Amino acid sequence: MKPISADSHVVESEDVFIGLAERFGDDAPRVTGAGTVHDAIVIPSKGARGIRRRMGFAGMRLREGITVQRRRGHKPEVDDMTDDEAKRILAKGYDGLRAGIRDGAMRADDQDHDGVSAEFLYPGFFGLFSFENTELLVACQKNYNDWLHDYANASNGRLFGLAAIPVQDPDAAVAELDRVIKKGFKGGCIPCTAPVDAPYRDEIYDPLWARAAEANFPLSMHVGTNAYVPPQYRPSKLGRDETADYAASATTIQRTLVDLMCRGPAERHPTMKWVVGEFNAGWIAHWLDRVDQGIFREHRFRNTDYTGERPHDVWLRQFYATIEDDRPAVLTRELIGVDNLMWGSDYPHVDSTWPCSTQVIDEIFEGVPEADRTKITHDNVKALYGI
Repeated sequence: MKPISADSHVVESEDVFIGLAERFGDDAPRVTGAGTVHDAIVIPSKGARGIRRRMGFAGMRLREGITVQRRRGHKPEVDDMTDDEAKRILAKGYDGLRAGIRDGAMRADDQDHDGVSAEFLYPGFFGLFSFENTELLVACQKNYNDWLHDYANASNGRLFGLAAIPVQDPDAAVAELDRVIKKGFKGGCIPCTAPVDAPYRDEIYDPLWARAAEANFPLSMHVGTNAYVPPQYRPSKLGRDETADYAASATTIQRTLVDLMCRGPAERHPTMKWVVGEFNAGWIAHWLDRVDQGIFREHRFRNTDYTGERPHDVWLRQFYATIEDDRPAVLTRELIGVDNLMWGSDYPHVDSTWPCSTQVIDEIFEGVPEADRTKITHDNVKALYGI
């Protein structure tokens, strides 16, 4: 049974940003330097912070003369981009990307190289979720969803886009949810951190959760897709450590999960499904125990009895996580839930298992019953999204 990637990505074309600069000026993203080494999505008002190159580095691993380097049970190492062929490809910008990254009709070739039968697609431009201007955010996400629909539909059933849902405007979020459901989308994405002034426990999101639950439309929260954070709430860069920040990425989603699991939304909407995207899952078994202990401690210190569901039971009923080369998650799968894990390749991002996904899967599932492997790499994602 060929695996299905529950977490892959697109690299957005210029079409995603059409008309935004005319409406929103320098706050709007646009593509500059197309077809050159300077090809990037640029937000002029943000200066250097507003530049994101349009690249799919994993797709360069098949270039001539390159041997993919990786450790057993792990994704390939970050590639050396200093050879002449790499420079030649990079000099073309978006036009130098593999055809399957640029055109959904050609993506099957990339999937076949990797032994993958289908992919669910998240954005490549995470800034889609973090505009301060909510009107701009809604407009950009609508553009993105229309473009993604066409990109995925060109694949003959091997690509499934996850629509961006603008939760910063709850009314617009429900309207866009209805629109993308009618277009045939199977699921969507929301920021992995809620707006500062409206955490996900807030009842203003109840119409969104209710409509998504009614439509069997899971909502994913992908690493890096943070909502806008005002400067006064941002962590200081003083003493920041790049390795420590990368290793601690799961802390971003943990507070969000407590809000959803323990503060009302999951209880009020018991058929709603949420996905934790690309935070991996080897940490979840222990963390669920800590949440379980924490909520009982919280009530004891208040001299009250906790009468709600145990967080672990809520997780098993309503939450899913994607993994890549995460052997610890596989080894703790019975605690996390065999039915709650879904494998993803992360193609074409630099953290991707591509083009070695089959080998990586073989290695991280060594000694694991075939039935469990099949669920995590194939059956669970099909069941969740109803394909």
